[in-house]
Amino acid sequence: MLQINRTNSENKDFINLVKELDAFLKITDEDDHDFYNQFNNIDVIKQVVVVYKDEKPVGCGALKHFDTDCVEIKRMYVSESLRGFGIAPKILSELEKWAKEIGYKKCVLETGERQVAAVKLYYKSNYTRMSINYGQYKGVVNSLCFEKEL
Repeated sequence: MLQINRTNSENKDFINLVKELDAFLKITDEDDHDFYNQFNNIDVIKQVVVVYKDEKPVGCGALKHFDTDCVEIKRMYVSESLRGFGIAPKILSELEKWAKEIGYKKCVLETGERQVAAVKLYYKSNYTRMSINYGQYKGVVNSLCFEKEL
């Protein structure tokens, strides 16, 4: 049974899942990892979702303030052994719901082109690829930036 908890970036389970995520990204991002990693500090994140399966933390995601009307989706991750079971869409949906509840009108996010499953998830979840990458990802060839009106 899945349980979705809203928490913050001090949550121990979130911190451990982010460590798993970073280890995964270090492999898939290859030489680009250090560049991307500098934008993933969790100390500036206030809203976090952690998903539990049979009381074990198996996935996470977070919201990071972007501007007055927009929030950035960050640190999306599902443990490797549980990918393909619909957990990521549930995390994303919960983050979008929470963002809307606290007054945001749009979500943005960035993922690497090597994150094939993530790219599929965002398209399937009605995110639109931005024609120009936002913020620190402008001009970064391997970055794919997406947006969605809430």
